[in-house]
Amino acid sequence: MRNTAGRATLRATLLAGIFGAALAALPAGATTFTWATANDILGLDPHANNHGVTNTMKENVYEPLVKRQPDGSLRPALAERWERVSPTTWRFHLRRNVRFHNGEPFTAADVVMSAERVRQNDMAYTLQSVVAVRAIDDHTVEMDTRAPNPILLQDLALFFIMSRPWVEANNAMAVARAGQPGATTAFPQLNANGTGPFRVVERVADERTVLVPNPNYWAAAEMQHGITRAVFRPIASAPTRLAALLSRELDVMYHVPLQNVPQVQQAQGVRLVQGPTARTIYLAMDVAREESLDEPGRPNPLRDVRVRRALYHAIDMNTITRVVLRGSTTASGLPIAPAVTGHVAALNDRLPFDLDAARRLLAEAGYPNGFRLTLNCPNNRYINDEAICQAATAMLQRAGIQARLDAMPFGRFLQRGAAGEYQFYLLGWTPGNFDITNPARELLGEGSFNWGRFRDAEMDRLAAEIGTLNLDDPRRQELAARYWTRFRELVPMIPLHQEPQIFAVRDTVADFTMRAAEDLELRHVRMRR
Repeated sequence: MRNTAGRATLRATLLAGIFGAALAALPAGATTFTWATANDILGLDPHANNHGVTNTMKENVYEPLVKRQPDGSLRPALAERWERVSPTTWRFHLRRNVRFHNGEPFTAADVVMSAERVRQNDMAYTLQSVVAVRAIDDHTVEMDTRAPNPILLQDLALFFIMSRPWVEANNAMAVARAGQPGATTAFPQLNANGTGPFRVVERVADERTVLVPNPNYWAAAEMQHGITRAVFRPIASAPTRLAALLSRELDVMYHVPLQNVPQVQQAQGVRLVQGPTARTIYLAMDVAREESLDEPGRPNPLRDVRVRRALYHAIDMNTITRVVLRGSTTASGLPIAPAVTGHVAALNDRLPFDLDAARRLLAEAGYPNGFRLTLNCPNNRYINDEAICQAATAMLQRAGIQARLDAMPFGRFLQRGAAGEYQFYLLGWTPGNFDITNPARELLGEGSFNWGRFRDAEMDRLAAEIGTLNLDDPRRQELAARYWTRFRELVPMIPLHQEPQIFAVRDTVADFTMRAAEDLELRHVRMRR
């Protein structure tokens, strides 16, 4: 790991030299902003790794055609305007006089190349409905969709544009996600060249990522952040993060451990910024694997819906909310939050906690004495993630299941999940387009985070039809109700709760705008001058 970090530092140092030794002596009045989360980004490649902390870092450096605001609305970014020229064709008029960090001009060729490149990895969902992207001229692009897609703009909010000449010059067309060969050493994972408001000048994996403002940013006049240098520090230990905040090494930390909220509230010069998120935490099951991972040679019990329903009845979410999450969260019966279009409040009630029903269903399914089952869980990604899994494991044991917990750091957790090593696991999800069509594809359809390989033809059909309807079409919600009703019948997941977000912000920060998508985007920070 040290060798990898060394190579990253060397390449970043070279990059800093190209950009004018930005880490040299800072000018008078310079303001450094430092923030920390529990886990590091998974690299700088904007087309790899659909991961919240990583996606937010990309937004500091790269830009999409349209940008999502903290309130969820969309605004022009690299596209100044757009129109639908037919039910399945959109035309985008690109912003002129935009340059990448290395000085190359932004053109339609960059959009076409980026569309081809992004399809290789789990960010492909941003173009899930797009079948063709073509340049009309240097500043006009058209996209064809396989069917009418009224929410294409929402999909495009995380479709980041790279420089075609830069990608070609660095032989960087291939994309590798975390855990794949080249995932940590590929050139775009260690280096960045976007059009965004900040540029990367140093990247040391698991230690820091350093950014400075882009002096040639096309919207520089709008930037009021007052930051001259920004340092992101992944700090896995919650007590260490808190100590760094209280000793003034950090300006912002996230997450604040629930047990430390009173301490932070009483600390001088620190305030809490908190609220709901659009992220749902859930347990998912491999319903496709025929043989059990925990009991080789025996059938996979999770293929039986009675077993899946029994696991659901065995989870006492009220106790988890009260004890593990200290009342800070909202229990959920659906894998999407109320902020996401397609949420159906009438179907959001959870199956009741009922140990007798759980045991009865297990007996009916042929497992009166239970079975062995491992719950795989991250231990540094979500609020009290390992503690939630510990509680769930104990609850399953009370129902007669020989459950055990396997918890690990999030980076390793992602690698193993993508490799198909889990039968039962905890994950969190915020839909990138804030619409039902995203989890319908990514978690319950053909997407790369459907680790349980669940598929249902009726749900797929309903999701496809929903995706063709305008957001204000009443049939959309009717179809969503049918979709979630089917979901509740088949129980491919056990939704748990909508995760809260709790930031600790020092008085060095004058203003900090929280987003439903979580994490921290530098353009929404304003330092005290």
